[in-house]
Amino acid sequence: MDFGTRVDREQAFAVLDAFVDGGGVWLDTANCYAFWADPRGIGGASEEVVGAWLRARPGARDVVRIATKVGQNPLVPHSWPDSAEGLSARAVQAGVEESLLRLGTDHVDLLWAHAEDRAVPLEETVGAFGELVAKGVALRVGAANHPAWRVARARSLAREQGVEPWTALQLRHSLVQPRPFTPVAEAGHRMLTAEDLDLARSEGLGVWSYSSLMWGSYVRPDRPLPRTYDHPGTERVLAVLGDIAGELSVTGNQVVLAWLMRQGIDPIVGASRAEQIEEALAACRVRLDEEHLVRFAGAR
Repeated sequence: MDFGTRVDREQAFAVLDAFVDGGGVWLDTANCYAFWADPRGIGGASEEVVGAWLRARPGARDVVRIATKVGQNPLVPHSWPDSAEGLSARAVQAGVEESLLRLGTDHVDLLWAHAEDRAVPLEETVGAFGELVAKGVALRVGAANHPAWRVARARSLAREQGVEPWTALQLRHSLVQPRPFTPVAEAGHRMLTAEDLDLARSEGLGVWSYSSLMWGSYVRPDRPLPRTYDHPGTERVLAVLGDIAGELSVTGNQVVLAWLMRQGIDPIVGASRAEQIEEALAACRVRLDEEHLVRFAGAR
């Protein structure tokens, strides 16, 4: 997310190299990353760095799969969300064309609708995404930060239009949860719900989670969890997390990632240093058994 802004090109290349060296495959970015940290007030820096890395590493594009998002890049600098590009057919087409130029590729492996745009008929958005799949510009399409009912409606519209439907969801999720019905501070974030999971499991959709490691709050005392997570369930879950991490001789972050994967969720991890990626990839080797899952469930 922060490549090209808070994470300079040299750091980003080191992270990407470590990711591929460790067996990583999927790179998730967005055309709006990271307008809030870019003096220009617009997105594109993250995709530009990924594209530069691909050019500097011959053969890398054959190894990695690229996911990016359209819909939230501000059209006027420093004016998000008022000037977010949205999800009209024209905006989607233009956004993808610009992303491909920055990435230096002729297609993306997964294209996300970054957030809802209720000013545009859902039929139009669905048709635009389906057309990109038909052209081979996107191999797969999905919805980020959309409620389950909108995804279900979009999939129905795709069937009616005879185009490729959204087959993946991306929402915020982690081991700890905020207090019910309490908005999180981060604008645009939508929490994963039981309804989302039910839809995904019944329809065979992929589920990706962001903010999976809560910006380091599981392992860094200097980064406490937001106040919306201040409730007894959090304390109990964190206590169990510490116990299990100690029993398995792994980090708390690795247990959290392993727990997400046991739920059938693909966690997205943001990193600014190579060692963070190495820690995250090692979580694939952490095995949580049913007893561990029961302990976490009981702590909630």
